Amino acid sequence: MSRLIPFIAFLALCGLFGFGIWWNSHHDQTAIPSPLINKPAPEFALPELYDPAKVVTKKDLLGKPYLLNVFASWCIECAVEHPLLEAEGPTLGVKLVGYNYKDQPGDAKAWLARHGNPYQVLVADVTGQTAIDFGVYAAPETFLIDAKGVIRYKRIGPFTPEVIEKELKPAIAALAKESQ
Repeated sequence: MSRLIPFIAFLALCGLFGFGIWWNSHHDQTAIPSPLINKPAPEFALPELYDPAKVVTKKDLLGKPYLLNVFASWCIECAVEHPLLEAEGPTLGVKLVGYNYKDQPGDAKAWLARHGNPYQVLVADVTGQTAIDFGVYAAPETFLIDAKGVIRYKRIGPFTPEVIEKELKPAIAALAKESQ
């Protein structure tokens, strides 16, 4: 019997390994559930990137739905996502709010000058403290926030044309139906 224990342990480890491979192949690794979905967005007061004396708060954005897009000049995936935001942003029917994350203002401004600025509102969180309240893991991340300030959707990672069509546009359409 004592000779079977190592063999049984080996089989158990093989089983766990096989289950891990199966699990990873059947689940979206970017789909990290957010505990903030369908809950009020955190309160915030962040300076505008181009005019730090002006502060934007959650209350300033209430009344209409908006996308809060977390980006940074140091973020490689943000540069991949950015042209899509510029192309699709105006067609989405919601305000696009840029949330510059853990970035030096000069670097962010230079990056936007080089890549374009699709945002109607642009705030800066140099320290990343407010991002903690939103549960931000890294850039890019995007939140769809309804007119009442409730988070309805979160995307971790860059948007793709498929994600915009299959996830974001239906989420925005659902908000439009709710407000009717």
